[in-house]
Amino acid sequence: MKKIAVLPTLLTLGNGICGFAAIAYASKILPPPLSTVAANELNFAWAGWFILFAMVFDMLDGYVARLSKTASDFGGELDSLCDVVSFGVTPAFLLLKLGPGWNNPPMHQLLAGIAALYFSCTALRLARFNVENNPDASSHKRFRGLPSPGAAGCIAALAIVRGELPTALASLRFTTIPIATAQAMTEQAVEILAPFGALLVALLMVSNVPYPHVTSKIFRGRRHVGHVIQVLLVGFILVMFHSLAPLLVFWGYAFYFPLRWLLLRNLRAEPGPDAAPIDEHVPHKL
Repeated sequence: MKKIAVLPTLLTLGNGICGFAAIAYASKILPPPLSTVAANELNFAWAGWFILFAMVFDMLDGYVARLSKTASDFGGELDSLCDVVSFGVTPAFLLLKLGPGWNNPPMHQLLAGIAALYFSCTALRLARFNVENNPDASSHKRFRGLPSPGAAGCIAALAIVRGELPTALASLRFTTIPIATAQAMTEQAVEILAPFGALLVALLMVSNVPYPHVTSKIFRGRRHVGHVIQVLLVGFILVMFHSLAPLLVFWGYAFYFPLRWLLLRNLRAEPGPDAAPIDEHVPHKL
């Protein structure tokens, strides 16, 4: 085998290892009395965060490979293999824990079907990207369909909310919500939202909706000092509301651009104000 770039390869493997760690934490989520509510919340949170850690490694490996001019077909293939684990298998498995359990067999079977569809759409999305991918860094400004890390971030955000939001709500000084009530409310809300939300983001992955490359827009090129201040302000807000921040960021990214695309498409389809109306009652001249 030809020589490989060590640092980009290690970063790519870090992506896959984080996905594997998320599966390990999700596998420890068990119904009572096999596990406690506090232990399940901790495992939900760590499973979600490890998916986000995998996204960081996925972002760094490509950047380091281009910076060091060591991008190769081997790195691209390894990246796809790790992506299908971290952003396909792991979110699909975590989805089985977020939705209705085996105490509701019909809904759990439906959830299993949605999880299988989610994994299938991720694999198709990655295969299409590999075929259409251009190694030129200047072409990485827009994606066709929701990127698989963005879809995985939506599922990870639900897991983080499921694991951290009840404690955060109960600890607020201006609320008197008991932690048991907050846990029940959060669990019911996530159980309802997870299957339908996962179905939508799975279909968005294989759609033709254009999505911008957010990291390229934020970090690449020269910007005004106000842009830096805006990035720092957003980062501060995300740190302050870290339990809800992934939910707002990833679900906002997933659904804002399809709605914008549909709105622009409808506006382009409308006839202009200067278009002359057709009078069907006027006879045609021969």
